[in-house]
Amino acid sequence: MPMKKEQPRDMNALMQSLKEEEYCYLTTTGRVTGRPHEIEIWFGLRDRTLYLLSGGMDRSDWVKNLCKTPSVTVRIGKHMFNATARLVQDEEEERTARNLLADKYHERRANGSLTKWARTALAVGIDLDSTDE
Repeated sequence: MPMKKEQPRDMNALMQSLKEEEYCYLTTTGRVTGRPHEIEIWFGLRDRTLYLLSGGMDRSDWVKNLCKTPSVTVRIGKHMFNATARLVQDEEEERTARNLLADKYHERRANGSLTKWARTALAVGIDLDSTDE
């Protein structure tokens, strides 16, 4: 049975409830094949933006795919969302993304500094659409 795209009455409450899910599932469109490609990945969530970090930087297939076709879908738990992906360019937003993931996945050293992955991976923002299709 296909999953329903979500447009709940209280999106903020839903976002709060999904923050602690361990993984999300990002589906991009293959830049060569045009077929859907799904990955399981760690995420941080702030308001209506999902943040991901790519240790493979812009060489990761999923990053190459979303750079060509930014329209993606994201599944968190049993909830599916249409979204638009982008590379994070703003320094403050990038810091937010790194800290969200470092705190959620214990990627800080004892002195509070970020691990190499959390410090150097490419930050990607996934803006969840406000309406269903």
